[in-house]
Amino acid sequence: MPHYPDACRLSDPLCHCGGWLIIYGMFTPSQEDVRRFFCAVHAKQTKGQPMDALETLAGQWVAEHPEYQADLSDAEAAVARMYEVEGGKTNPFLHLSMHLSISEQCSIDQPKGIRQAVELLAARRQSLHDAHHEAMECLGTMIWESQRSGRPPDGQAYIDAIQRRATRD
Repeated sequence: MPHYPDACRLSDPLCHCGGWLIIYGMFTPSQEDVRRFFCAVHAKQTKGQPMDALETLAGQWVAEHPEYQADLSDAEAAVARMYEVEGGKTNPFLHLSMHLSISEQCSIDQPKGIRQAVELLAARRQSLHDAHHEAMECLGTMIWESQRSGRPPDGQAYIDAIQRRATRD
């Protein structure tokens, strides 16, 4: 799969897969916006400062990934850093953005059926976190297929892929 920016920018607003803020149609965050957002969330968590609803949700995923603390502790270094697939290190901002995207997709059930598919997978894996990681693979594949083919993202194929994972032995 190709290198993805921290928040993918797909044009199909019905798919709700192109980045966590696109879901609301407010704006398309830049790579710097995404990185600064997650660094600010980490800083607020560390200092015990109040957070809004989106920051609280993001903070839950940040807490699930203590291995990203060093990346999140220095916003300026985070903005400057390049995460290449060849480097072998996961891009923490893309990873956390995907967690947030899947959480928001489930909260509004868009694409239709995503909530049930992720809940089924989470029950099967006995872990929402593990289910998200599997759903991320499906989301990444859907985005890659869309980019490769030049067609809009196929939300139903995405849901079907998650459901297959939830029902296989």
